[in-house]
Amino acid sequence: MDKRTAEALGRLLDIMDTLREKCPWDREQTIESLRKNTIEETYELAGAIDEGDMGHIREELGDLLLHIVFYSKIGSEQGAFTLADVAEGISDKLVYRHPHVFADVHAETPAEVKHNWEALKQREGRKRRGVLAGVPEGLPAMVKAFRVGEKAAATGFDWERREDVWDKVREEAAELSAEIAAGDRERATDELGDLFFALVNAARLYDIDPEAALERTNRKFISRFGYMEARAAEQGKELSGMTLAEMEELWQQAKAATAAAK
Repeated sequence: MDKRTAEALGRLLDIMDTLREKCPWDREQTIESLRKNTIEETYELAGAIDEGDMGHIREELGDLLLHIVFYSKIGSEQGAFTLADVAEGISDKLVYRHPHVFADVHAETPAEVKHNWEALKQREGRKRRGVLAGVPEGLPAMVKAFRVGEKAAATGFDWERREDVWDKVREEAAELSAEIAAGDRERATDELGDLFFALVNAARLYDIDPEAALERTNRKFISRFGYMEARAAEQGKELSGMTLAEMEELWQQAKAATAAAK
């Protein structure tokens, strides 16, 4: 570690000590009370990454680092763990789970590394809990589906050819359509979930981040819808007072404007 990094981390730790001693808000925080803020900060980092703004990414990483220091400070006050314990723990884990780097295990591809990683995690005493037990319950559904698919695939439970996943997507779409036609809301809900899960697995197999893909579509829709509202306002109208055909015309204009801006 270079001198500047060591000094910056030391300064942050000193500031945290002072805040816990002198700031009424910081003093009353607990591990439980910080949880919601940590989740929000994680999503803000994800948003900065989507924007591709390195300055914003750096800022949000700082916010997350503060949370790690904050949790560690509380842990040390309770005699549970320190920041050193946290750092040593992750260092030991990284060395153990990268035997292809720090030992004599062979792994040439990312897929082989992932397979070894999951196998080693099972040897750490988690086997009784099952392969999927390590997927956090609190993850958003799409992220959880992606991780479940990854972990299952690491055991070899996957499509032999990635293009075969589209058969599953079509099968689930047909089953959803049938349940909707039958008017069975509960079964339609199940089938919609199955279709989402199949699509998430397709994304995994084709190395596409489904969360990022959906967020890109969200942003695109918001931008185009805003264009429609602006054009309608120029005509002295509101979208709610326009016919579907009129709105479709504005939508096509919005699409064309978006394409031209690329």
